[in-house]
Amino acid sequence: MISSLRGKVELLGADWAVVGVGGIGYKVFMSTATLSQIQNASEVKLFTHLQVREDALTLYGFTTFEELGIFETMLDVSGIGAKLALGLLSAFRAGDLATIIATGNVDMLCTVPGVGKKTAARIVLELKDKISKNWAATPLGTAGAADGEVLAVLTSLGYTGAEAARAVVNLPKDVDLSLEDKIKMALAGLGGG
Repeated sequence: MISSLRGKVELLGADWAVVGVGGIGYKVFMSTATLSQIQNASEVKLFTHLQVREDALTLYGFTTFEELGIFETMLDVSGIGAKLALGLLSAFRAGDLATIIATGNVDMLCTVPGVGKKTAARIVLELKDKISKNWAATPLGTAGAADGEVLAVLTSLGYTGAEAARAVVNLPKDVDLSLEDKIKMALAGLGGG
């Protein structure tokens, strides 16, 4: 099992990079966020997931262990393959995606190409409890329906899903705020209020 790679980026593609390690070039598929982080690096360290199929060995790479963890968690959902999991991680940072799932925001997941209502609902149904429990390091346990409503309002105002999720994550969790106050604070955090 290949669990990590450290080496030089030799080639970049739309959703992959070739990482040279000890004279061997490994083709590693990545999210667009990971690709943008490594494109100018002289040396990279990637946490990897090796997918073994009858006809192929495919390597997926991530700059953080958190991103690898959510990728592998997504693969546990029936009907979610590596390509769709990478698409979700290209649209949202790992922590933001965890927040979106934990708050049950199906509409936000549907903004990603290839994710319909049924798929988004299945992701939330199968992962909401697991994400909330396993990602306790992020402020997910206190996220509720109101946070999902804040996400929906922010995206309807034109903010990207990732921007909206970051704004919700930064809201104070120890204060009982009305929906209107949460939206105002989120907009202020985004520079729009």
